[in-house]
Amino acid sequence: MARIIGGIGASHSPTIGYAKDTGKQQDPAWKPIFDGFDAIRGWVKAQQIDVIFVIYNDHITSFFFDHYSAFALGIDDRYVAADEGGGPREVAPAIGHLGLARHIAMSLVADEFDMSFFQGKPVDHGLLSPLSMLADAQGPWPGQVVPLQVGVLQLPIPSARRMWKLGQTLRQAVESYPEDLRVAVMATGGLSHQVHGERAGFLNEAWDSEFLDLLEHSPDTLVNMRIAEYAAKGGMEGAEVIMWLIMRGALSEQVRLVHKQTYAPSVTNICTLVFEDLGAEPDPAAVAAYRAHIGHELDGAGALPGTYPFTHERSHANLRLNSFLHELVKPAHRARFLSDFDALAAEHGLSAEEQALIRERRWIEMVRRGVSFFVLEKMAAVLGVPNPAVYAAFRGETLEQFLATRKVPMTYSVAGGDKVRAMAKR
Repeated sequence: MARIIGGIGASHSPTIGYAKDTGKQQDPAWKPIFDGFDAIRGWVKAQQIDVIFVIYNDHITSFFFDHYSAFALGIDDRYVAADEGGGPREVAPAIGHLGLARHIAMSLVADEFDMSFFQGKPVDHGLLSPLSMLADAQGPWPGQVVPLQVGVLQLPIPSARRMWKLGQTLRQAVESYPEDLRVAVMATGGLSHQVHGERAGFLNEAWDSEFLDLLEHSPDTLVNMRIAEYAAKGGMEGAEVIMWLIMRGALSEQVRLVHKQTYAPSVTNICTLVFEDLGAEPDPAAVAAYRAHIGHELDGAGALPGTYPFTHERSHANLRLNSFLHELVKPAHRARFLSDFDALAAEHGLSAEEQALIRERRWIEMVRRGVSFFVLEKMAAVLGVPNPAVYAAFRGETLEQFLATRKVPMTYSVAGGDKVRAMAKR
């Protein structure tokens, strides 16, 4: 089974990525940053870490305020660098561990965390500043990641206690994953800083030292602090260090401090930290019980005849096709869908098989493959096909046959305007 070997704390300031990308390894002003990450990289290599669970916050790059979640777990096999305004960094993509990500997703939801999930999104310096520092002269770190994006930039945000509880569930999730993996939990962000308003440039190195000591020896004190207290002591943006409680909550009570360094050259007190976990082996009976708990809600759903639960596996395998059909909510896309389908499908990278499924309206085959009904519904609206005609096709019936099974033989669609009025006249 998988085991949590230890926890990593690392600032994620863009300063870090800037220093690496501009070759400042030997510059005296910048060298302490590299020294700190050298210690993390050496520990990760020595411990043969397979997967790093990375806790970070996006900086309004891939996650905007039009839909802002408290916790968004990445379920993907590849995370490329985001363009944050001046072009993306020239760094290798992070490679995701799909199996562990899906398992953790099931676990968090089973323990009543209301999660969001993402795939197909690039990641910004919140993840890549520290992760890219694990690269060496031989290339990028060869392991895999599971990223958790925490929404800490638009209030209200989850409490320090909520972070701690998520970490405790994370430990159970990792330990109940059947593959033998050596896992580290990396918390990013902080330490003290504020980057907006008249308080911009605020630092509090005394608080940072206290925070790190409490994190090691007395995390309960940090769990019981309010967000306002974190902001007062460490700056409004520095309050993001509550994310470090997810990492500490995922570790056992007893840890060994392997490395700790802080360096405050400019706006952020940059920290690197490594704890080794000293917990005992998990109890096999408890692990088996937790696995049953994770699957309890959906047990049997996949065996219902004619039913295809839309799992993360199916979603990831068909993201390109689902995305293409989802784009039909945009007028320009649906106009080309009707007038220039072959070229549009080729531009979006659809395979010949995927194009044939759409072109030939093979509704049931698309559902069986893993296309969501709710993008097929959009496709039907664009084509002027009423919903009941799609249901009939799923069942291998004509529209008339399907309507004969209803109390009222009505048709309808999600289309609007002239499109739906034309359908109503048929």
